[in-house]
Amino acid sequence: VQLVESGGGLVQPGGSLKLSCKASGFSFSTFAMTWYRQAPGKERELVASITGNGKFTEYLDSVKGRFAVSRDNDLDTLYLQMNSLKPEDTALYYCGRRQFGSGYWSGRNDYWGQGTQVTVSS
Repeated sequence: VQLVESGGGLVQPGGSLKLSCKASGFSFSTFAMTWYRQAPGKERELVASITGNGKFTEYLDSVKGRFAVSRDNDLDTLYLQMNSLKPEDTALYYCGRRQFGSGYWSGRNDYWGQGTQVTVSS
């Protein structure tokens, strides 16, 4: 199993970024997927999750209405569209695979990517 994130960078407040996570080594559409983030000195937090078929999503309250998680099961790729970014969104963003049969919001991950840095600053 391999998960490789990309798309992070430096953006001004109010700007947008789209993160991607390319998956390989497993049947992508079978698993719910997640985006987490970790800011310096803080615990890792769940930002968004999506079911294997993409029909159901869930978000951290502070990003609702600004972030959108999606997936392309033909390309084995997970996305996170981030709009109206704020300085408090600055963090290392990780994609992760939910354990099979685990809840897409309340479950646990069994594999993680290496992370991509998002910095929101003027």
